[in-house]
Amino acid sequence: MKVPKRIATVIINSLKGGVVPRVGLPYITVGRETEIDALLHDIAIISDGGASFRFVAGKYGSGKSFLLQAIRNYVMDKNFVVVDADLSPERRLQGTKGQGLATYKELIQNMSTKTKPDGGALTLVLDRWLASVQADVAAESGLSPDDEVVFQPLVERKIQAVINALSEMVHGFDFARLLTLYYRATQSGDDEAKAKVLRWFRGEYANKSEAKAALGVAIVISDDDWYEYIKLFALFLKKAGYSGLLILIDELVNIYKVPHSITRQYNYEKILTMYNDALQGKAKYLGIIMGGTVQCIEDTRRGVFSYEALKSRLEEGRFGRQGVKDMLAPVIKLSPLTHEELLVLIEKLADIHADLFEYKQTLTQDDLISFIKIEFSRVGADTSITPREVIRDFIELLNIVQQHPETKVAALLGSADFAYAQPEPNLGIEKEFEEFEI
Repeated sequence: MKVPKRIATVIINSLKGGVVPRVGLPYITVGRETEIDALLHDIAIISDGGASFRFVAGKYGSGKSFLLQAIRNYVMDKNFVVVDADLSPERRLQGTKGQGLATYKELIQNMSTKTKPDGGALTLVLDRWLASVQADVAAESGLSPDDEVVFQPLVERKIQAVINALSEMVHGFDFARLLTLYYRATQSGDDEAKAKVLRWFRGEYANKSEAKAALGVAIVISDDDWYEYIKLFALFLKKAGYSGLLILIDELVNIYKVPHSITRQYNYEKILTMYNDALQGKAKYLGIIMGGTVQCIEDTRRGVFSYEALKSRLEEGRFGRQGVKDMLAPVIKLSPLTHEELLVLIEKLADIHADLFEYKQTLTQDDLISFIKIEFSRVGADTSITPREVIRDFIELLNIVQQHPETKVAALLGSADFAYAQPEPNLGIEKEFEEFEI
């Protein structure tokens, strides 16, 4: 499949830098069928009005972020709105100095839809909602939007029905009031008033006094209640014609790294609230996926499992074992990609690289197999090597071959430096590839 150069550039540059590209993932996705199927099962539940909560766990470079981005792209094609954020020392789920609000701001800033996949879709979402309401009224009444005297009251009545549904939820009245202000500003052509409302939805007002002076509402989104507004957004988005809202929160390890135990406990308590809401039906049209290392989840001293209420809900039962996993459990642990899957992946990357830099791809399947064998011949590679390391090394190999056409790939792969001083062969992988080649 021919990959557009713009996308190919992003794929190669991102993977060489050790990060996941936000575009072009279908061109390089291999394996992970069971994990993806499990998450897509959740997506069906969300679109039917339910909610879901999952953890995706794996070591650094194992493909957690890749899997999250793959799901992100898929659900946007299914008319979902996606918000995503990476946690950091400045962004947590709960904080006393704006860390929780900072996460909310990042989520809203990264709000994405199929037609605006790179974030910043809040204005588009609100405008689409108003346009859909007007279209529904026009279809139901047979009136023209130009007939303001009769048409606009009908539109306002339709909007009020949406607002009333939101008003029953926590902070719903204030959320609905801001939607009304946005509608009135749109009708009057007051771009300044619209901008003020957008600032409020983005959580940019520092305090209640500032919000009251600008909009006449004495409430702001804060560290303590930002998640309540996320739930409101999920229900509103359904009313606006979308299938639901998916939240992706990565780098959960940054909570694990917090030195103060009380702060960690507050953050884990917020996770418990979100988890309970999803499973008890208190949230609708909402999916939450959090990514982190196995250690940051299962460590009973500092990790998620240090919070007993979460540990009792998330830990595995007694029947799971290696190769037999419950993929509907709340924690999905990523298994390593097989050698065959990695072979398919680097074959795809070789073709993309050759098309991007316009040279004839000269690596044979024997070269690719030799590369995989060498990578897994490192001491401890069977348990420690990750797709990120394999991909990074392979793109470096491709760059060398492209920049130095005289280089013989077989000679390079067989050199003592590249082969890590020719360690003892991994007999397991030798046997595996013999079976694969047959």
